[in-house]
Parts: sequence; structure tokens; C-alpha cells
Amino acid sequence: MKLSGLDASDVQVQEEAKVYSGFLKLFKYTITHGLFKGGVSRPLIREATVRPPSVGVILFDPVHDQVVLVEQFRMGPFLSDDDPWLLEVVAGISEPGETLEEVALREVEEETGYQITSLMPVSDFYVSPGASNEKLKLFCGLVDATAAGGIFGVADEGEDIRVHVLPFREAYDMVEDGRIANAPAVIALQWLKLHHHELCQHEK
Repeated sequence: MKLSGLDASDVQVQEEAKVYSGFLKLFKYTITHGLFKGGVSRPLIREATVRPPSVGVILFDPVHDQVVLVEQFRMGPFLSDDDPWLLEVVAGISEPGETLEEVALREVEEETGYQITSLMPVSDFYVSPGASNEKLKLFCGLVDATAAGGIFGVADEGEDIRVHVLPFREAYDMVEDGRIANAPAVIALQWLKLHHHELCQHEK
């Protein structure tokens, strides 16, 4: 339900320019948009990265009550003087012609070595709506975590990914004390907390 009565039809793009094209594509826009009090804003300059839809997958073993997370270097926290090696859910960007479910299954295999056959939808959200159009679809995949571990990733893409298996309670404690502080992993583990009992009971 829309509370404001404003929508995309109230936005006018006056100018669009590609500023940079690499792993990220940066665009500069001049826009006007409708105002809550009525009327139209002055022309505003907004930059945004434009990316294809992405996916994330939280891997959970309901029999052993464990989660499978991956660890890799991230530039963002490095630039903020934080620990740049993050514990995350499996994640990746879609390629043309792929469904998001296909992306999820491919990324799970590339980053953990697992071949899973079914996914449960968790959530859809914008990763950074003030600066990017990227929308992430989050899934949960059930696995047997006893076989997890090792180092994975696509070498040609410079990936260096270590797989970790953690008791669910320990992983959730890391959300509560801030050691896990990236949005997909936080949202995934909070969802798992809400659905933990039913997932574990389903496997009994």
C-alpha cells in the first residue's frame, strides 16, 4: 500500500550520462520528482551504480543445526578501516538469460562445492537504494554440512573463498554482537532465527 501517493510516474529524467563502465557501471542522472507537499522538486543530480539482479543463499543443515557461510575479502570495509574479510552468505550476480534460481544454484556450487536441488525464498530487497538499483533475492538451501569446508571460487574472477561451518547459535550470536554486519547475512540469519524451529522439526 502506497502511503504518499507518489510513484515512478512522478519522476522525470532530464539527463542521463554513463560516467564509468567496469565491474560496476556508474551513471549520472539529472532528475526532478514530485514532492509530498505538492509540486515538483528543483533539478537534482544523482549518481547510481546500475547492476543486474543478484542472489544470496543461506545454507542450513537442520539435522546438525549448522549454517554454512563463506569468507572473502571485501573492498568496502577495507576503505572504512574495518576487517575486510567478511563472513557472508553465498552470493552472486545474474548473467543474461539466467533465472535467479539458476544463479543461486550455480553460485552455491562455485563458492562451496555443494550441488543443491531446492531453494526456499526468503526475501527480496535493495542492497543500497540510495546509490544502486541492485535488488537481491535471498534464498535458503538445506544441506548436509558434515561435508562442508575448503577453499573455492572462480580463479579467473580473482575469487578466494573459504567455507566455514558454524553452529546456528554461534552464527546468530555474531549478528547480535556485530561480527557479522553485512546486510544479506544479517537478514538471512534473522529469517533463519524466525523459522528455525519449523525447519528443524520438518527434518525429524
